[in-house]
Amino acid sequence: MAKIAPHEHPTSQPPLVRPSPAGAGRVRRALARIRLPRRLKVTREGRYFIAITLLVGFAAVNTGNNLLFLLLGMLLSLMVVSGVLSEFSLRHLTVVRRLPARAQAGRPHLVEIEVRNHKKRLASYAIEVEDLRASHPADKRCFFLKVSARSAQVAAYRRTPAKRGRDRHIGFRVATRFPFGLFEKSHDLAADGELIIYPPVDAVLLPPSPVGQKLPGTASLGRGHGDEVLGLRPMRDGDDPHDIYWRKSTTTNQMVLLERARETRYEVRFVIDCAYGDTAPPSDAWLDRFERQIREVASRAVAHIKRGDVVLVSAGPGRHARADRSVGADPVLRFLALLEPVRAARPVAATGLRFPAQGAGQRRHASEPTGAHR
Repeated sequence: MAKIAPHEHPTSQPPLVRPSPAGAGRVRRALARIRLPRRLKVTREGRYFIAITLLVGFAAVNTGNNLLFLLLGMLLSLMVVSGVLSEFSLRHLTVVRRLPARAQAGRPHLVEIEVRNHKKRLASYAIEVEDLRASHPADKRCFFLKVSARSAQVAAYRRTPAKRGRDRHIGFRVATRFPFGLFEKSHDLAADGELIIYPPVDAVLLPPSPVGQKLPGTASLGRGHGDEVLGLRPMRDGDDPHDIYWRKSTTTNQMVLLERARETRYEVRFVIDCAYGDTAPPSDAWLDRFERQIREVASRAVAHIKRGDVVLVSAGPGRHARADRSVGADPVLRFLALLEPVRAARPVAATGLRFPAQGAGQRRHASEPTGAHR
């Protein structure tokens, strides 16, 4: 017969095996990846309703009163009905976001939200849509009282961005408290979108352009179809009859033509130094100065484009934008909106902006730097 050791017992249970820390971590990660199709949140009214239901159930069990049991069943059935109807409201809904063509920091813009109900017979009630943005809390919502079957409803919210750059939208949170407002049921829908926020633009009063001299531009003063008159000449074949100078032509036997000057467009160059040195990250004072300079460049660029000038903004080799009145200020403003500081290989001086010298009386070469302004 086998001998049993003193510390052993034939009926003893095997020791419990505790999961290893690595196994517990895998379990937690697996549970984190599990997403329920709906999220349920109890409202303040719902908490009161649940407390009343528990009190009625406690009283019914202790007293055995049939009326209390009947009331308890009615309260519990209201909870079930609330869950079923809210689920019907959330099903078969699609949400579409319509972003504006352009937006500017410090100025409000509208974002349209469209909810379409694809159900054949049932309508959706009390639908609330939150527009979710990356790294920002959901602060804007649109409410739809009723979305009929096979139809769509459109609402809009107003938002004022605080700073320039990319504004990424990642999706929607669709929720409803229908029918009794006891519970809020919601789920998330993925919908990517991106809006470029332009830097703010201030009103800038530019000095008048000098007249009668050559300025840096895309064309020089010469014969053309501008507003200025260079002189008079005899009319030749192919000339425009609208330029005939009749006061002189009636006194001679030959038609006399007004010779007009060709319009000159001035080219304005802005150079931005984005390097902040070899230390990272840049200081708050440097970032504030950098944002103020971008705002100043944007304001001056828009003012020059409105006047008819050609604007060139450069931030280093291969980083530049060009705009004029024909294309508008969008290329320059988009370039400034996406401009970010870069780390330099060696220490540099404080960031500065170079503005063109006002009233220059000679033509500059394209690579010649303009006057400095800090």
